[in-house]
Amino acid sequence: MSSVLRERQGSVLLITLNRPESLNAFNAELHRELSDAWHEASDVEVRAVVLTGNGRGFCAGADLKAQHAPQDAGHSTLRHTFNAHTLAMAALEKPVIAAINGAAAGAGLSLACAADLRLASNTAKFVPAFVDIGLVPDSGGSWFITRLLGYARTFAWLSGNQRLDADQALSWGLISEILEPAQLLPRALQLATELAAKPGRAVGLTKQLLAQASRQSLAEQLEAEVTLQTLALLAPERAQARAAMQEKLKRR
Repeated sequence: MSSVLRERQGSVLLITLNRPESLNAFNAELHRELSDAWHEASDVEVRAVVLTGNGRGFCAGADLKAQHAPQDAGHSTLRHTFNAHTLAMAALEKPVIAAINGAAAGAGLSLACAADLRLASNTAKFVPAFVDIGLVPDSGGSWFITRLLGYARTFAWLSGNQRLDADQALSWGLISEILEPAQLLPRALQLATELAAKPGRAVGLTKQLLAQASRQSLAEQLEAEVTLQTLALLAPERAQARAAMQEKLKRR
């Protein structure tokens, strides 16, 4: 059985981590198959991605029972496994929604935080895990979580290894919605479908614009807006969307 399941639902690609017996912890096979999934996600016909886990967990990070857990194998392996997934997600000009169905721990937490939006089941747990096994946060966790929560809260959380439940995660702004388990995936797919239906390249270019905002000056960001707005104007669907909006305004 595949360690990563892929399913197209219209213009949405659903990616499901599928090692439920290990809470979807990463082994070599899962790394390979998730890399293939990101490659499929780059298809122009895919307009949004939903990432979730099968069973009780979203992702428990590296499989510490595996013969060579990535964090124990040195920097080169880390670069070509977890970091490659993080960079692939960031490079997609389309939204990635994490539907967090259970525990997100270690690199699994980092993976969830690399998504553009996070929805969670009311059974979800968020566990940094790194420091308690003598490691620093990796897989982009230090970058994304600091930007989500700010330095002080991020340091206290990651160094203290506090376990968060869904309510706490929502109050902190780590996730945007809490749902009953049966409603989590339908809601994530609904949201992905709505974003996928937005005209032109607006959603993907907005993702790109916001990703660089925190590391640029105001003048640099204004120039980035000019550049990406030009690209947005060139999308064929944009003219149709503008015409539809004008027609709607006329009927008011």
